[in-house]
Amino acid sequence: MPRAKRGFKARRRRNKIMKLAKGNVGGRRKLFRTAKETVHRGLVYAYRDRKVRKREFRGLWIVRINAAVREHGLNYSRFIYGLGKANVELDRKVLADLAVSDPAGFAAVAALAKSA
Repeated sequence: MPRAKRGFKARRRRNKIMKLAKGNVGGRRKLFRTAKETVHRGLVYAYRDRKVRKREFRGLWIVRINAAVREHGLNYSRFIYGLGKANVELDRKVLADLAVSDPAGFAAVAALAKSA
């Protein structure tokens, strides 16, 4: 059986990892084995934190809505319940943006939730 050196394929595979390791310090950038470990861990964190970022933004929106709603004599849970009763289908992202950028419009929505 002929000898297979795997030079081209192996080099391409290694270079792909080394390219992803760019920006790391020391052996994490220059040595293939440590670069591979670092890149793998970084990709795991990237996957996980894409989910975490969504979670954190939802929490931020809830905090903003709660702060704006308390100025109108409600709390967050009663506000969301009132919106559901009034069939208002605005998500938390839009409500938080309204609370920050358009207080008058948010006051109208809060009044609607309060009356329902």
